[in-house]
Amino acid sequence: MKLSMLYLGFAALMLPAGLQAQSAGSRNVPLAERIAHTDPAKYRDLSAVHLGAGSMKFEQLFGNDAVSPNFIFLHRGVIPPGSGIGEHFHNQCEEMFVILDGEGEFTVNGHTSKLNGPVGVPDRMGSAHAIYNASDKPLQWLNINVGLTKRYDNFDLGDDRSHAALDPIPQFINFHLDKALLKPVQAMNGGTGAVQYRRALEPSVFSTPWAYVDHLVVPPGASVGPSSDPAISEVYYVIAGDGSVTVGGESAPIRTGDAVAVDLGQVHAIRGGSAPLEVMVIGVARDLATKAAWQEAQALAQRGARR
Repeated sequence: MKLSMLYLGFAALMLPAGLQAQSAGSRNVPLAERIAHTDPAKYRDLSAVHLGAGSMKFEQLFGNDAVSPNFIFLHRGVIPPGSGIGEHFHNQCEEMFVILDGEGEFTVNGHTSKLNGPVGVPDRMGSAHAIYNASDKPLQWLNINVGLTKRYDNFDLGDDRSHAALDPIPQFINFHLDKALLKPVQAMNGGTGAVQYRRALEPSVFSTPWAYVDHLVVPPGASVGPSSDPAISEVYYVIAGDGSVTVGGESAPIRTGDAVAVDLGQVHAIRGGSAPLEVMVIGVARDLATKAAWQEAQALAQRGARR
């Protein structure tokens, strides 16, 4: 049986906690060393990814020990022209491809549409997805995976989607990281100034403990004040700009391409730097029961705020 090269590459990275280089979830490592940095020099080459076309480059920023809940990984990479990730199922985990720059053909359950970045397309548990770069420019790519457990799974369909018919209107969930869609929030969590924010994907999008995807811009001089949540962990990816992050009483600078993991109950805050700090936030609940209770509490709070 022919195994997916991407699966083999991922499996090689899924080492037990403590064996990965600079385990992000270790409370004994200084915060500055727990921040993952995008480094193209560390990208690995993979071919026939999930039996897809061509080859790609990627690195793992965080693995399954980044936070306590069932966050499995955050990958960053490049998909060259004429390359892609073949169509495949996930039966006990959910995955989201994000292109930060470029134009990609996304497939979900056999439906394919062309989308311009920055854009994200989640693949719900039990669905099949793929991506193909039919353009003449590289795709700057992110991949996030969350599961019912911390174990990655896949079933490849042997379809590289390189000549897929395109639907003019996507027949699947997608969201654009469009700053024009953000809304101002004054003194967010007791912070200073106004930040720009929106919840791009709600909890109902996901069947796993994946709770949400947020889009946030913190201007220079502004901040998001300290907060913590025993029900939800978060992983930040810095899309653009610079600033600083505080986690558990430690602060460290962050910039474009950095990723930060915040575990359950850790107090955290964000401050803008010399350029607007643009961040995508991945929220993951402790488990499904915790997610359901958290959703109900959020709904009650929103109803109370409207009265």
